[in-house]
Amino acid sequence: MKSTAKLRLRIYITVFTILMLVGIVGFMFFEKMSLTNAIYFSIVTMATVGYGDISPHTMIGKLLALIIIIGGVGTFLGVVASITDLFVNRREEAIRQQKVDMITGLFFSEMGTGLLRRFVRLDSGVEQLNARLKISEEWQKGDYDKAGQFFARHRFAIHSHPGDMPAFMDYLQSKADLLLRLIENPNIQEHEQFTELLRALFHLRDELLNRRDLDSLTDPDRNHLEGDMARVYKLLLFEWLRYIRYLQKSYGYLFSLAVRTNPFDPDASAVVQNQ
Repeated sequence: MKSTAKLRLRIYITVFTILMLVGIVGFMFFEKMSLTNAIYFSIVTMATVGYGDISPHTMIGKLLALIIIIGGVGTFLGVVASITDLFVNRREEAIRQQKVDMITGLFFSEMGTGLLRRFVRLDSGVEQLNARLKISEEWQKGDYDKAGQFFARHRFAIHSHPGDMPAFMDYLQSKADLLLRLIENPNIQEHEQFTELLRALFHLRDELLNRRDLDSLTDPDRNHLEGDMARVYKLLLFEWLRYIRYLQKSYGYLFSLAVRTNPFDPDASAVVQNQ
């Protein structure tokens, strides 16, 4: 919708500019107007103001004025309408994004951060992530971009032990109501990555629920489940990084708590140590 409005505005502005230039040059050439008067007359003609203080006297000048009136009025109104549309769409998009960010915040507050902690305990290569995710107030856009590029190349691997799978299933089941409320929220459809994360979470939960005994898995079956968990882990980490960056830009006090409870900081503590 937003891109369509921008395209329409570009088309209207292009046509408007061409008509203006044709009018200015035409009135200067055929009506012998000065540049100032040609610009003035072209604008008042397009805007249908028509003060009557300047008017064409030659036949070609009158025909040119008619062309500008017919083509320019619609174009002028189109430019105004498109600009208004663009501002309205931008405001609506900002409101939608704010709602999505609020939902994302609820997810990480109630489930997402705890889920990351559980993945961290099962990630044998977490030291590499810990080194990359020492997030602080000094972080800027480039730091987040570099971290995202590293995650895109990183191989996420989960290595579970006896008892890990049942505990993971119990955690997901305890958050079933939250997941259902999130997936039913229409605003989530505006955020494709978050929707994909929820889909992967539901798939993992269904996989775990369909095993009779999670403590007696065969090696191939355990590898399959660990692959599903690694998929969720990667999607969750990308979404967490995006959310942390959003908090840093918009809500300093929430960002402070997120940094102090960073799942990838072994020394993280919510207790404030210094001011």
